[in-house]
Amino acid sequence: MKIAFFALVSLLSFSACNAQFDKLLKKVKTLEVSTEDVATGLREALTKGAVQGSELLHQRDGYFKSIYKIALPEDARQVCNKLRVIPGFSAVEDEVSEKINRAAEDAAIRAKPIFVDAIRQMTIQDAWNILKGSDDAATLYLKETTTQALYDAFQPVIGESMEKVGAVQVWSAAVNQYNQIPFVKKANPDMSDYVTRKALDGLFLKIAEEELNIRSNVSARTSDLLRKVFARQD
Repeated sequence: MKIAFFALVSLLSFSACNAQFDKLLKKVKTLEVSTEDVATGLREALTKGAVQGSELLHQRDGYFKSIYKIALPEDARQVCNKLRVIPGFSAVEDEVSEKINRAAEDAAIRAKPIFVDAIRQMTIQDAWNILKGSDDAATLYLKETTTQALYDAFQPVIGESMEKVGAVQVWSAAVNQYNQIPFVKKANPDMSDYVTRKALDGLFLKIAEEELNIRSNVSARTSDLLRKVFARQD
């Protein structure tokens, strides 16, 4: 009876060890990832985050009614404050604020091909650095490699969009009226550079949010490759 009992205990222990070993083996296999997998997976994740980010900001209220809203610069607020008492200009701040954000929403979609092009050029070493880097390492990579190209693409579109949505007309009228006030420092009617830079700030903040979601939320890894690659950082 004792021999049978010990045999049973040994068998159970051996089975438990086997089960643990199988579990460990499966885990090791899932973590096995080639350098090519890392590069491909990171390109997939980056493309997903960047494209989603630009598409979401391109939607109506993507900037205007979100945490990425572009506020008027301080000198523009001063202009608006002084004009409140003048008939026809009481709501100029709200009007200009909405229109510059609409212009940014209009331009956001232009980011997609620029991001995709930069992602295609990412090296295997870049991919490993991003995988092992900070939670916003991919965003920083895109910021470093695309900012100038994005500015060059956004700035004329922002200008055209501001014209299209009426921001230029409203702001020019406000500035012209303001500049007639005695002893004030003359204001610049061109706000496109400021709006472009703020639009890009919002874009990179949105991409950082998308990146963090993929890094920290397993359900956001929508392909086997993404799950395999990001298992390395979990």
